[in-house]
Amino acid sequence: MRSLMRAWRIGRVLLRYRLDNLLDDTPAGRWLKLMRPFVPRASKHVASLSRGARLRMALQELGPIFVKFGQILSTRRDLIPPDVAAELTLLQDRVAPFDGLQAREMVELALERRIEDAYASFDTTPLASASIAQVHAATMHPGDGSGPRDVVVKVLRPGIRRQIAADIALLNSIASIVERAHPAADKIRPREIVAEIEATLAGELDLQREAANASLLRRNWQGSPDLYVPEVVWSHTAERAMTMERVYGIPSDDIAALDAAGIDRKALAAKGVRLFYQQVFRDNFFHADAHAGNIWVDATRRENPRFIALDFGIMGQLSSEDQYYLAENFMAIFNRDYRRIAELHVQAGWMPATIRIDELEAATRAVCEPYFTRPLSEISLAEVLVKLFRTAQRYQLTLQPQLILLQKTLLNIEGVGRQLDPKIDIWAVAKPVLEQILAERYSLHRVASEFRKRMPEMITRAPEVPRLLHAWLQQQVEGKHELRMRSHDLAELARVAQDGQKRMVAAILGTGLLVVAAVLFGLDAGGPRIWAVPAAAWIAGFGGLWALLAAWPRR
Repeated sequence: MRSLMRAWRIGRVLLRYRLDNLLDDTPAGRWLKLMRPFVPRASKHVASLSRGARLRMALQELGPIFVKFGQILSTRRDLIPPDVAAELTLLQDRVAPFDGLQAREMVELALERRIEDAYASFDTTPLASASIAQVHAATMHPGDGSGPRDVVVKVLRPGIRRQIAADIALLNSIASIVERAHPAADKIRPREIVAEIEATLAGELDLQREAANASLLRRNWQGSPDLYVPEVVWSHTAERAMTMERVYGIPSDDIAALDAAGIDRKALAAKGVRLFYQQVFRDNFFHADAHAGNIWVDATRRENPRFIALDFGIMGQLSSEDQYYLAENFMAIFNRDYRRIAELHVQAGWMPATIRIDELEAATRAVCEPYFTRPLSEISLAEVLVKLFRTAQRYQLTLQPQLILLQKTLLNIEGVGRQLDPKIDIWAVAKPVLEQILAERYSLHRVASEFRKRMPEMITRAPEVPRLLHAWLQQQVEGKHELRMRSHDLAELARVAQDGQKRMVAAILGTGLLVVAAVLFGLDAGGPRIWAVPAAAWIAGFGGLWALLAAWPRR
């Protein structure tokens, strides 16, 4: 019921801001038409606003998950109209703030001390306000160690956990319906995708974890001419409040300010692409919320500009297997080796082994070849990857939730890069960087280093090997060999049986409630009425329909 109420509220917001025309010819659009008579017409002020402003205000009202979606869209000026992108850019750090005095109280609760004891000064007017937290300027007491003097304090929005929990509940309900009704639910894996989103947002709600992310990223890029990460003040950091060094720079999408400062934007754009591949494939720790509001430019370095990273709530990591297969996929795309792309998708387990490689190769070629007729500087790598995934879905592609962050980050980085330099040749910049990283990662020196690292473990276990080998051989001779299996198929059968039991109970309950509704209607039950029908009959009827929907079998 909470999910239904949340869906109803989303529909009301879309209608109030006159955004229902964006969803015409979709199932959601048909539901919105049914809701229209029950929602007040948009005010004259709202009606006079541009479509971008109305979309921005609606996303802001709907909450942090929708604001995140708007932030991603704002970097894709090649996919959405410029007027809409300009408005969505305001979502990056100018979400409506909450009261500064309330923020002060929340910082005191988080740090368990008075604000005067923690800071020499604390400005209640926020510097920036985002979807999950807002930032205030402060200064440290002179005796607080050798850390930065000027700092910023980040504090969570009040009630944000409850709001995110409601959105996640709605997404889980939608995922449950998709899992039952969609013919390719086992490939889409909607519940796992929602779980990945939930884990990501949970990381953003723990500012101490964010501080640890910032500390590791700073260590990875300490002294780098390409990226600067501000220092964390650990003595003034807790789960709901975080203190960091205050930095100064120009947002990476403020082209006029960058030009006025004499920044070489072409060099900066190429550096941003290189940073992405180095973080993903060299460090395996990448900034996964890299929109312009979180990526600044150091204005003091004109000839050799560097980025300043902010907001470390969403960071990404990949398994060694995913790293390998992704890197090889990128190289295969760069080299137009369509056979290799098809083979890698099967080897990675993203597609079943029964798929014919030659058919998948032909489909991949059909997607990629039209792009390569254009100059490389005009080709969007992110767009190519999206179309490849859409094509692969026809061949039973299993979506990988752990790669969602990487895909989102690639969209962000490419969007920022093309804002800085619309003619950037991402392929020419990325290919040599990736080649160098792969050469270093799989070199003989790296293999020897890994072998030396694992040598103590191998030496420790070596004395057990003869005993284990003898025991195994004895079992074979005596016919006492034990076979132990952990079968995913058996686990799936158990899950299907359990789901079947739940659906049976739901079907019986739904049928019973519908019978009750019919009896109440036939006997003309008393109490309040809706359209001359007893309210009790309506409640029983809707309850029965909901239970039967829950019992609907998967296709």
